Amino acid sequence: MTSPAAPGKLAALGRACFRHRRWVLAFWVAVLALGVLIGGRVFEGSVAGTSSGGYESARGTAAVAAADPSAGRVSAVVDGAPVDTPAVREAVTATVHDLAALPGVLSVADAYQPGAASQALRAADGRASLIDVRMADASTAGQQDAVAQRLAALQAPGAHVTVGGDLVLQQEVKDQTQSDTKFGELVTLPLTLIVMVLVFGGLAAASLPVIGAVASVGGALLAMFGFSHLMDIDTSVLPIATVLGLGLSIDYALLMVNRFREERGAGAEIAAAVERTAATAGRTVAFSGLTVAVALSGLFVFSSPVFRAVAAAGVSVVVIAVLAALTLIPALLGFAGHRIKPPKKAEPDEGFFARTVRRVQRRAVPVALICVALLTAAGAPFISAQMRNSGASVLPVSSAGRQVADTVQQRFPLAAEAPVTVVVKAGAPAAQAYADTVVAHLPGVSGVRAVQPVGPQLSTVEVLVQGDPQGGAAKQVVHELREHRGGLSTYVTGGAASVVDFQHELGSRGPWALGLVALGTLVLLFLMTGSVVMPVKALLMNLLSLGCSLGALTLVFQHGWFSGLLGFTPTGGLETFIPVLVFAFAFGLSMDYEVFLLARIKELRDQGYGCQEAVQLGLQRSGRIITSAALLMVIVFAGFAAGQMLMVKQMGIALAVAVAVDATLVRCLLVPATMSFFGEFNWWAPAPLRRLYARFGLREHVALPPLVEPAAGADVEPTDGEPEPAALLPGQRAPEPAPVALPASVELVGS
Repeated sequence: MTSPAAPGKLAALGRACFRHRRWVLAFWVAVLALGVLIGGRVFEGSVAGTSSGGYESARGTAAVAAADPSAGRVSAVVDGAPVDTPAVREAVTATVHDLAALPGVLSVADAYQPGAASQALRAADGRASLIDVRMADASTAGQQDAVAQRLAALQAPGAHVTVGGDLVLQQEVKDQTQSDTKFGELVTLPLTLIVMVLVFGGLAAASLPVIGAVASVGGALLAMFGFSHLMDIDTSVLPIATVLGLGLSIDYALLMVNRFREERGAGAEIAAAVERTAATAGRTVAFSGLTVAVALSGLFVFSSPVFRAVAAAGVSVVVIAVLAALTLIPALLGFAGHRIKPPKKAEPDEGFFARTVRRVQRRAVPVALICVALLTAAGAPFISAQMRNSGASVLPVSSAGRQVADTVQQRFPLAAEAPVTVVVKAGAPAAQAYADTVVAHLPGVSGVRAVQPVGPQLSTVEVLVQGDPQGGAAKQVVHELREHRGGLSTYVTGGAASVVDFQHELGSRGPWALGLVALGTLVLLFLMTGSVVMPVKALLMNLLSLGCSLGALTLVFQHGWFSGLLGFTPTGGLETFIPVLVFAFAFGLSMDYEVFLLARIKELRDQGYGCQEAVQLGLQRSGRIITSAALLMVIVFAGFAAGQMLMVKQMGIALAVAVAVDATLVRCLLVPATMSFFGEFNWWAPAPLRRLYARFGLREHVALPPLVEPAAGADVEPTDGEPEPAALLPGQRAPEPAPVALPASVELVGS
């Protein structure tokens, strides 16, 4: 076993894609076209909002939804004039009459109808009222739009109308997510093109990674469209998977194009340079994709649908990014290779990175201790992080749906969602008795707002709590209610209950997910390095950089640092599933750069360099490409963080910080310091494992045929397809094309 994909096969793949580049390009153009055509359908078919798998809060919510004949609500706040103003009353009553006649409307309620229930639709200050429209389960988006338009058309003297409700919120989340995704792509792609022009010194080489990234996004949309027919895809998954695919595609294409330039600078013809690039940088890409996929696979351990959806979409996006780098980039090099300028001179062995490493090596222990202290201190704020279900707060304050939700929460105390809701599998009398004798007497419960029947032998008890609806007191009430069920079958639901369930899932399944990711990473790095020390160190350093990222996330989104600059309102906590996703994504991306650097150092050591010299030369020769790749990643993540959706903004900021810290503080200081401190012990492994590595190790070196100097004028763009075979005698077989021989050592890293 020599690599994730055998070098000979990768060389053959690059050769085939080069020769049949028009067919390869046509395939990826078709993928991109289909992705663009169905891109909107992916967002339309997504689900806004997820549950905590099969836990109690999710089961209770599902029971209520199954008993409710409505699909949701479209609501409107009529604000600005006293509710009892005759003109306002007349306008609202007329609108309610019109709404009741519209198709898809199940019922309409307002503040002027008889009965105590109408009091919940009056603001506490008496200057606003609610119109609540329940839509039938079979209602269409067009019918919902018609209701929203009729509500928005309501005119009353001195009053203005804002339309919201859960159905409007869901649609706004989808629309805003799609808008943010497009905005992120439009911002990041031109910026990455500019950076790559500076890196490569030419537009031809710089444009190839951008083209590859665009094609990969089309493939990612196709993959997610397919998964949306197999499972519920949360709307927040789409931009997260897109940003991952975009960043990886640019990184992988950057490695491929950079390696191609080096081969051309060494004298290879275009065809040979493409083949050698596929055999060397292609192996790096394949191995890197494998490490990212392993990190994301840990999410399959969780039962929450959002984690499984991210895992499925993320792994498929990684595969597509790898395939684009291994097939589309060689094909594009066939078209534009003659326009790509080779480097004028080889990368010098003396430079900024080598000098930095030498300074670090002279003070290895103090540098390592300072780096660890800084990263630990930066991650410390995450210890106090609070998990929350943000609800409507994930949308910007300009969103009409959020404005209605905030208004109801602040001014309509009887209509606002209760902090905790108990779903009782019994009729209203039994539920009322349970509320009076059990619920009302529990510590932390400030009162029972309502007991309502929602179906045959199914009722809800709305429980009020003291303080933050999702704070510590509310969570304690959830635990109390689950311990004291009054002899009834109950489900404790609501925002606080879902957070409690999520934390339980994280505590019970998180260690298994972490163990799976750690084990997979340790095995892969061992097979690459033959050491047990290096993989353990890499794992610990990645955890430090991850802690720094999560600490920054807590300071920004929980405590509000730079919230004005970043354009959001802090919610007092982090979205429940974001830290887990940050861990999976950032861990995989950090291992990317670990592979790039360690492979170069390992190659130099195998060539006979000592530990100190191998580290110096390894960072000097790979530092530029790692820094460039990290800068491009930061641009991509920052571009998506500039959007309006809070969850996407949190992911973008966290991943940008993780990559920036990993490519600078960790790779340039901490890795050289620890490697210098451990010396030759870096490469230690027990004898049985050394024998295992000798047999199954993933070799860092790929052997390639010696370069043949091209004849004068021979370096022209080759024709498509296989060369025309010579005439054959009857029964004679055409000779197979010569495979790539593997005698000389060439680096794994495509830098």
